This record gives sequence, C-alpha cells and structure tokens, in this order.
Amino acid sequence: MEITKAIIPAAGLGTRFLPYTKAIPKEMLPLGTQPALQLILEEALQADLHNILMITGKGKDAIGDYFDEDQHLEHLLKERNKEHLLAPIKRVMRLAHFTYIRQSEPMGLGHAVWMARHAIGKEYCAVMLPDDLITSKQPAIAQLIRIARQEKASVIAVQETPQEELSSYGVVTIKKQITPNLFQVSSLVEKPHPKDAPSNLAIIGRYVLSHKIFPALEQISSYATHELQLTDAISCMIQNNERVFAYKVQGVRHDIGNYLGWLKANISYALQNPELEHHIRTFCIEQSLMHQSTIIPEKNIK
Repeated sequence: MEITKAIIPAAGLGTRFLPYTKAIPKEMLPLGTQPALQLILEEALQADLHNILMITGKGKDAIGDYFDEDQHLEHLLKERNKEHLLAPIKRVMRLAHFTYIRQSEPMGLGHAVWMARHAIGKEYCAVMLPDDLITSKQPAIAQLIRIARQEKASVIAVQETPQEELSSYGVVTIKKQITPNLFQVSSLVEKPHPKDAPSNLAIIGRYVLSHKIFPALEQISSYATHELQLTDAISCMIQNNERVFAYKVQGVRHDIGNYLGWLKANISYALQNPELEHHIRTFCIEQSLMHQSTIIPEKNIK
C-alpha cells in the first residue's frame, strides 16, 4: 500500500488568536525557533509523505511565501556566511512537493479535505491538522500508516481524555478491541455531552483515510448544515461497510489551537533545545521565587 500524500488543512480563520491572525496565519505563529507548520511538515517527511496538499484561504499567502525560494535573501546570507540560518527550511523545501488548494470560505474540516479530492487517486492519504503537535520517537503519522498497511483500512488517531473534556472532541464508539492501543470503530460522535460520550477515546489531528472518504463527504453534503464534518463522513464510510480503526498514538500531544496550549508548547519545545533549556529553567525558577516573595502573609496585613 503506497501512501505518499498528506492533506494539511490550513484555511481556518484563527479567531482564538486575534488580533494576531488579522495579518499572520495561525499556522505561521512561532513555536520555538520555527513556525508550527514547519514541524508538521517535518513529521510528514519523516513518514515519507512528500506530496503536500495545502488547503489555504484568504490571508494565508505567508504560508506559500515561507516555503518558496527567496534568492535575494539567500544571496545576502551567503555573503555574510550565515547560510546555516535557512538550513532547516531549505531541507523541507527540497524534499516536499507542494500543491496549494484555495478554500473560498471555511466550511468545516470535511469540506477542507474534500477540496483535495481531485489530487487523490484510488489511494490512501494522510490528513494532518496543524493544531496538533505530537512529539514521539516514531512520527505519529507513521504510526498510523503502519496500522493502515497492516489492516488495509482507514485509521484515526485517538487519545484517552478526561470525561469532562470530551465535549470538545470527536469521540469514537468501539466495536472491538484488537490490542491495548488498537480498536475497530463502529461510529464517531462529534462533541458529545460528556454523559453521552460512547468512550473516553477522543480523536486528535492525525488520520490515514481511504479514497472512499470523498464519496462519503459528497453523500453527507446533501444534509449537512453550515459545516461539513469529517467525523460524519467517516461514520458514513463505516455504514457503507468500510472498516475503520482507532489507534492510541504513542507520544506527547500539544494542542496549539488555543493560546494557553500554544504557550505551553513553546515552553516544552524550548526545554528540548540544548541551547535554551538551562536559560528557560533558570528563568522559571526566578519567576517562581519572585512571585513567592511578593506574597504578603495575611497576618501581616493591617
């Protein structure tokens, strides 16, 4: 089973990061020393996904500019012996083959995936959401590709999630448990009330899907309102006798779709950088001590 294409939906409005996202695509906000989107692409390349289908929209031109050649800048850096500053992004530009697909308006994740239908033949493809970063020894999407090849079926990434948080996710209904981390799925429920959630396995932003996802998206589009949900289309595939599996991806996930998650991820990635780790730890200790010293015991307040 050959899997070489990754769909990366990057057309969202990024309202939780306003006013930054009036001018800067959310996917281009810095995470450590590079944009978050670059980390997603490096994960894709590590899994031999070299054909990148980037779904963009209005105000997202910076994404294409970032992954494009800038001969003037490269010439200046060469003159100043600073070519190494572009080395990480040059590797991505050399290995990845980009196709940019414009989504005229945000109409849900399902619609963003559906926009790439003409670029996918009778094959499986990966879907990678930039809001989810997963640090692991084996790339998260590579873990799903391995399961897809093993089962010859679609696979979605899940993680165990506290019950009170399930209403923020799509949640899978388990048909059969295969191994401690692998489950066959009977349906998916989008953002259920915690009491109604069919399991504690929440869907996170990695998928390997059969090309039959596109007919399923077209089928549900006839009754979908406002947004076309990818979870509904996957449930439709299951109803049409397609097997779908859920896999508990091994690794540490960061949800950078909100400001607090993005901030935590920045600190986490900085701590993984040998040049920054000591400085960040020292700074955090100093801030903690400073905070403690400014707290006046109640008994001294008169």
